Amino acid sequence: MELRSEGPIKTRTENGILEVTLDRPKANAIDLATSRIMGLVFRDFRDDDSLRVAILRAEGEKFFCPGWDLKAAAGGDPVDGDYGVGGFGGIQELPGLNKPVICAVNGICCGGGLEVALSCDIILASDNATFALPEIRSGTVADAATIKLPKRIPYHVAMDLLLTGRWFDAEEALRWGLLREVTTPGDLLSKTWELARLLESGPPLVYAAIKEVVRAAEDMRFQDTLNRITKRQFATVDRLYGSDDLHEGQRAFAEKRDPVWRGR
Repeated sequence: MELRSEGPIKTRTENGILEVTLDRPKANAIDLATSRIMGLVFRDFRDDDSLRVAILRAEGEKFFCPGWDLKAAAGGDPVDGDYGVGGFGGIQELPGLNKPVICAVNGICCGGGLEVALSCDIILASDNATFALPEIRSGTVADAATIKLPKRIPYHVAMDLLLTGRWFDAEEALRWGLLREVTTPGDLLSKTWELARLLESGPPLVYAAIKEVVRAAEDMRFQDTLNRITKRQFATVDRLYGSDDLHEGQRAFAEKRDPVWRGR
């Protein structure tokens, strides 16, 4: 296992899994410098073929992340400043991130912190997690959440959360489909790693194709997207259909054994 630390961001790797920990006391709020570091970490994860799955978590049980660091803003960080290659939180706008990212939420997760969680593919949370989009109370727009949330959960629920800024707990988040699972705080990390190991054992080229198609489908008609898949017009789909992994999956199925995915 490899451990690294760069300021407020700690990372560790185990086989093909990268764990990224936000550790910025007292509340794990994100300033421009932290966002830029996170972007570089996730960019390197994207570009490293030896890494297949990432976990995003935060240190401590009280806060996951409240979003933008207002103290840093008061000290001169402009809200429209340079957040780095991945946008706010390093992951929100990172292009070509075609690997699964799991988010483990503990404690308070609000504003930009919730938007970062929504940028991940699967979210688990401890039963002490609480969520909100309180930007309405300060006269601003939860920009990324306003785009994403009505596509993830029922429209009227999303609008309630956006227009009122009210707090909701992990059980409600689970009920609306935002979460995969709710655990105890003590079990959150082990459950997250259990899922990460499951995904690590899966086919990376298929994951890449799924993520690219899902992103493209947000802006395309169903038939247009399907046509692009069948004609191999997505780069990830074309790579998958011409890969050794495709043949390995077919052989393994016929031979009634587990496939060995090599990502090529």
